[in-house]
Amino acid sequence: MFKIGVMLESFRLPLQESIHQASHLQVDGIQLYATGGETHFSKLKGNKLKDFKHRLHDAGLEVSAVCGDFGGHGFARVDENPKRIEDSKRVIDLANDLQSSVVTTHIGVLPHDPQHPRYAVMYEACKEIGQYAYERGVTLAIETGPEPATTLRKFLDDLGGHSGVGVNFDPANLVMVCRENIPKAVEVLAPYIVHTHAKDGQNLQTVDPEILYGVFAGDPKPESFHIDDYILETPLGEGDVPFPAYLEALQAHQFTDGYLTIEREVGENPGKDIAIAVNYLKSL
Repeated sequence: MFKIGVMLESFRLPLQESIHQASHLQVDGIQLYATGGETHFSKLKGNKLKDFKHRLHDAGLEVSAVCGDFGGHGFARVDENPKRIEDSKRVIDLANDLQSSVVTTHIGVLPHDPQHPRYAVMYEACKEIGQYAYERGVTLAIETGPEPATTLRKFLDDLGGHSGVGVNFDPANLVMVCRENIPKAVEVLAPYIVHTHAKDGQNLQTVDPEILYGVFAGDPKPESFHIDDYILETPLGEGDVPFPAYLEALQAHQFTDGYLTIEREVGENPGKDIAIAVNYLKSL
């Protein structure tokens, strides 16, 4: 029941050392970023790709998902989308080469109102990428966080349902930003969940997602705005994600052979935190 993965970049180590650490923890698979570093889609080709696949095979690891997140505002800006769309297609090609059926990404802050101009911009981008992914047996998995589960579900339904676009369910993002009830959010998004991040956190006070994700994207920060005043990522089991109830909800909706991929974006000793997270998940 469930597979455990880890985001290679979370170790904050060179590639080979990260693979070794993941293998040592006896997880089932890894997720890698294809938008930077040694595993950028433009670098992981030919002999380098073959060597990487051999390393994973020797370590007993498969690829749970490929991260195709290019940062910034996702697909919310029409002038940036042509290049982002083409680059996303190359990430999908890499996922195919790695025998992974999932590419995860943030698409930007999805407006609640479908009549908002940004909604159509994001819709058209996801529709094109989703079609490309679908034809190759891959799902573009939108990571949860900037909007409530009901808003994301409406967007996915508008795309036609299972049109090569699904969900990478990150419970910590939903807790930290939207204060979502996680089991209920699973119920809302269940038909689309193809991958998950195992991450935990807390919301310290109500935060405007437009401002928060704008700061993440590099927009000018309001003078009185400090991210640490609003959200806190914690080690697994120490935040407000109700993991036993969360896993029960995933199980109830038939997500039982999918990945819980550990992502640790902060902390002074990520290796230790990841090991704790692996043991915590195994205990559940």
